[in-house]
Amino acid sequence: MKPVLAFAALFALAGCGTGFFDFARDDGRVTGVSDDQTRPEARPAEATDTAPPPPANARTAEDFDTTSDAERDAAAAAPEPAGERRLGETVASLGDVARPGFWLETPLVSTAGKGRVVFPASGKSAQVDLIPIDGPDTAGSRISLAAMRLIEAPLTDLPTIEVYAGG
Repeated sequence: MKPVLAFAALFALAGCGTGFFDFARDDGRVTGVSDDQTRPEARPAEATDTAPPPPANARTAEDFDTTSDAERDAAAAAPEPAGERRLGETVASLGDVARPGFWLETPLVSTAGKGRVVFPASGKSAQVDLIPIDGPDTAGSRISLAAMRLIEAPLTDLPTIEVYAGG
């Protein structure tokens, strides 16, 4: 009887590596909750990831944030206020840290485009690629590590940020 139970337990555990909660992939990237949220082919072509991917041995926020000083300066530059429109506020969580660049995945937009996020607590803003995700406008958003660092939002919190389109 014991060998049958051991075999049943081993069989049950064999399927645990490929399910909804795949946190580590074969290519070394951390994916989060669902693999299809972070697949490169699922991202819109408009996204401008010019920073290189982080090294395989990245461990700190500095290691994962591969944006250059020039890219950070460009993202921090204030856009033309006349070309912007306020989309609203969203609670943002840290997105895929292995994905470089300045971006916000949010249900506040239905098509990809350029925009800006502001963290009211610091007064800092960052120009980002706005990437649509499914959900009501009140659902949360995911923000890139580089953008979160630039606006000086705490990486371990769920800050409320203002989102603007255009500019």
